[in-house]
Amino acid sequence: MPETRSWTSASPEQTAQIAIALAAWIPERTVIQLTGNLGAGKTTLTKSLVEAWGAAGADEVSSPTFTLIHEYGEPVTVYHIDLYRIETPAEFYSLGLDEIFDSPARVLIEWGEKFAPFLPENRWLIRIEHAGGDARTITASRP
Repeated sequence: MPETRSWTSASPEQTAQIAIALAAWIPERTVIQLTGNLGAGKTTLTKSLVEAWGAAGADEVSSPTFTLIHEYGEPVTVYHIDLYRIETPAEFYSLGLDEIFDSPARVLIEWGEKFAPFLPENRWLIRIEHAGGDARTITASRP
């Protein structure tokens, strides 16, 4: 039975605190689809998750919009993928994500909804939505 949890954040600092709670809840070797409008805070949340998992400091984490995939940890324990610029299934498959999905790492995918049918079925979903002013609602669902 799927489980869902929600939080409201009014600042990047609150988002970092929410990420600590999420990080403790999300197991290793997991694919996580991050969904939210442009500017919703997907990368802000990712920075705090990567830091909470001990893979890198938040200041070392950046959006992979142009490089498409960033790796954190030694060995890699977190992959951060951005599909915003990917347009076709052929481009998606050219990234070689099947190998990453099979790795013992956490895989965070921004804009994963663009290619949801090609993502592992048993994935987590984190949705970030504007909730008025600077507030955001962060909802996490696990399979």
